[in-house]
Amino acid sequence: MQTYLKKTLTVLGICCCLVPGWALATTIPDAVASDPAALGWMQGAPPAPEKQIRFDDGSYFQFPQMRWSVANFRQLMPTVNVARGLAPATPLPIQLHAAIDNLTFYPLGASQPISWQQSLLENYTDGIVVLHRGQIIYERYFGVLNAQGQHAAMSVTKTFTGTLAAMLVAEGVLDANARVDYYVPELAKSAFGSATVRQLMDMTTGIRFSEDYSDPKAEVWAHANAGSPLPKPKDYQGPRSYFDFLQSVQAEGQHGEAFHYRTANTDALGWILARVTGKNVAQLLSERIWQKLGVEQDAYMTVDSTGTPFAGGGLNLGLRDLARFGELVRNNGQANGQQIIPAKAIADIRQGGDKANFAKAGYQLLPGWSYRSMWWVTHNPQGAFMARGVHGQTLYINPKAELVIARFASHPTAGNAANDPTSLPAWQALADYLLQQAD
Repeated sequence: MQTYLKKTLTVLGICCCLVPGWALATTIPDAVASDPAALGWMQGAPPAPEKQIRFDDGSYFQFPQMRWSVANFRQLMPTVNVARGLAPATPLPIQLHAAIDNLTFYPLGASQPISWQQSLLENYTDGIVVLHRGQIIYERYFGVLNAQGQHAAMSVTKTFTGTLAAMLVAEGVLDANARVDYYVPELAKSAFGSATVRQLMDMTTGIRFSEDYSDPKAEVWAHANAGSPLPKPKDYQGPRSYFDFLQSVQAEGQHGEAFHYRTANTDALGWILARVTGKNVAQLLSERIWQKLGVEQDAYMTVDSTGTPFAGGGLNLGLRDLARFGELVRNNGQANGQQIIPAKAIADIRQGGDKANFAKAGYQLLPGWSYRSMWWVTHNPQGAFMARGVHGQTLYINPKAELVIARFASHPTAGNAANDPTSLPAWQALADYLLQQAD
């Protein structure tokens, strides 16, 4: 069974805060030494045995193999499409700023500055696109990712799910104050049943859900096993799908008492969206946003054995399209002459959540922040807010600087505390640079 647990790190391993020790090499190579293109992963017909990466043996999420996997999940596991429709893409004008590479800043806690260009390697960046007033001013790709490729968004997926929920709340289709079991009676006996939709959206539910991979009894493993599309062992007695797992979640603490970042909340919210609209998260994202935004590519989502999209971390998409979504939000939900997201929903997100509840989670590098509708809100003077995913996935919006940064990465450490010291100051340095240019 332990071997099975390791194999089914799967979708949970790409959205939570830790990667188990077995998944990391003793000596971690830097970004250059771990470049997946240079290492030749999955090249050849067939690839040499030592260069093959598989889902069923867990090698796909070991480091450095994962640097190839995150840009190729569709080749390894079942997925469902997020269609862009047949309309032409809305072009993004390009006016590159060569000076950005030489911007310098001090990483958090550091005594020596580094450059923007250096920070990309420090964070194992796979690709980054910067928009200023809707124009591409910076774009770089590394490893096996390019402008035509798609990459795992990991927990940035949560932000898309939360935004869809915020849209339905603003439209009066979804009541944020209603109990979860009002929409999904199947969850009445679980810890989710007595929570409100808003508590799901802001992750203030009182549920028992440990994401400690070092504990084989942690709920994260039950969630991983349930969501894995791999065949279950003959002696397996646990839940067999995301919906099965959610019904088994037990209570711990009080709803509304504190912020707890737990992936299961987003899966429960995804179930509510499906029940209210009659469409799963992938279908809803396609119809409500992707087909209206003028994106360049279809996106896709990983699914469990029943075809249910992983609402908490399964989205894969193109980097420019992630930037387009950020620009849509920066422009208060407007794009292509349409109000795609209600302005009321964007305003609610930007105001943020309960700072005191957020502080109880103990994020030492995020003082004064909050969480609202699955967005991370900085409350800094420039009104910046973010979507964040493990291993460095980022969508950063700075309204005052009219700035959007979309980054894909494959940092060997999952938790963002590993890359925040060289990421958060970089985003601020670029915002300050653009504001100075405008003066």
